[in-house]
Amino acid sequence: MDEGEARIRLQGLLIEHADLDAAIGALSAQSAADQLQIARLKRKKLRMKDEIERLRDIINPDLIA
Repeated sequence: MDEGEARIRLQGLLIEHADLDAAIGALSAQSAADQLQIARLKRKKLRMKDEIERLRDIINPDLIA
């Protein structure tokens, strides 16, 4: 994956990550919240965060030299 593809994928993931955050917040606010669904969304959000960090490393590599 080149830097341009990584940037495009990163933008999409950032939007999707924010959408998941909003969905989790909305579900949590319900009195009869489905805890299993919330847990699934949180795990998905965490995997997405890991992918975001991986893409950021591709775009801005940490060059220690």
